[in-house]
Amino acid sequence: MGLIEQGTKSSSEVKAIRSDDGYWRDSDGHALHVSASDLERHGYCPLSWHLSRTGTKGKGDAIEAGLVKHAEIHDNMEGYRLKQIVLNRALVIWSWWFAVIIAFIIDAFAFTKLDDQNILPVDMAKYLALLALVWLIIGILATYLPWRSWLKISDENTVIKEKLKRYQENMMDSVLEPINFRGGWFQGGRVEAGFMLGAIILGINAIGLSAAENKSQAGFILVSIAMLWTLISSWQLQRVLMADTESELARTHTGLDENIEVAYSDGENDKGLLIDANNGLRGRPDQIVIMEGEFIPVEQKTGKVPHKPHYSHKMQIMAYIHLVEATTGKTPPFGILSYGADNNHQILWDDHNREILEDGIKEIQRLMVEGGAIRNHNRPGKCKSCSRRHACPDNLLDV
Repeated sequence: MGLIEQGTKSSSEVKAIRSDDGYWRDSDGHALHVSASDLERHGYCPLSWHLSRTGTKGKGDAIEAGLVKHAEIHDNMEGYRLKQIVLNRALVIWSWWFAVIIAFIIDAFAFTKLDDQNILPVDMAKYLALLALVWLIIGILATYLPWRSWLKISDENTVIKEKLKRYQENMMDSVLEPINFRGGWFQGGRVEAGFMLGAIILGINAIGLSAAENKSQAGFILVSIAMLWTLISSWQLQRVLMADTESELARTHTGLDENIEVAYSDGENDKGLLIDANNGLRGRPDQIVIMEGEFIPVEQKTGKVPHKPHYSHKMQIMAYIHLVEATTGKTPPFGILSYGADNNHQILWDDHNREILEDGIKEIQRLMVEGGAIRNHNRPGKCKSCSRRHACPDNLLDV
């Protein structure tokens, strides 16, 4: 990559040179870091961004109130995400138990209707016991040996989640197969669970048949076991319904629509940092949700609700859209700016917005090198709303 333009350094600025692609890189070839918050501040006013960069802290009651509100939103989102995990686990367990009931009923029907008089229940029990043992051994071996790595088995969804996992811990919790799941060394997944469950079903069938003297008796035993398992399954179904109710209550607190899954929620910590090393962009969206199979970033805004999304806020959410795209390899169709539960705006991710974002990143990097940030408006009301106006040398309220 060629270097075509030398940047000048002023006090508090950095050394870097502009590359052919327009991004500014240091002597090691690394793009200067620009955060999504930088884009939001610069979009509001370049001078306010410069004050923030040089260490001027924002002041005002709105900042403190915003922090409290963001913490509340995060708690609601994280609570909903955890309730979703509990519900999914309960559904998986109940579906397995229901599958056992179906298996017993089918076996009972097969034994009572079997015409071959040469096959005795005790003989069938031996075959089933042997098959159960084989399945159990396969399940144990599959759990112990990293056969997925040997066979290089993966799927697109797993790859996408793993890319997100590199930057976001505790994201996209799975019922059976965590994001970094590889299998083997006593770590099992769906396949291993299937073999273990099959071994249990076959083993119970073998025990029931070994105590039967004829096919009718064998069928009665299997039906009785199915009824007993149904009682146990109804208890698990009750847990599913309770988990569903709790999940729905948690969802109402988030303001999200139905069929939206919370994949990640930022808790003001070092986790979840998304990075695009190519252009230096980085940031943590407030949330990433899953809508119709797409990862959609969400940015929560508190305070006064505007008539339409602010330009600075659009710059921030576009940065998050780009970061999700760069991290996962999948392109979100849009991002969401939320000014409250009933005031959400979809910001489309198209070529026009891509160009705006790229220009914004390059301009901030240029200012980091060359300096020269100036106020970009003549609106006293905007200066009045600025949390750094107390330190601004070009404050319109003082003119």
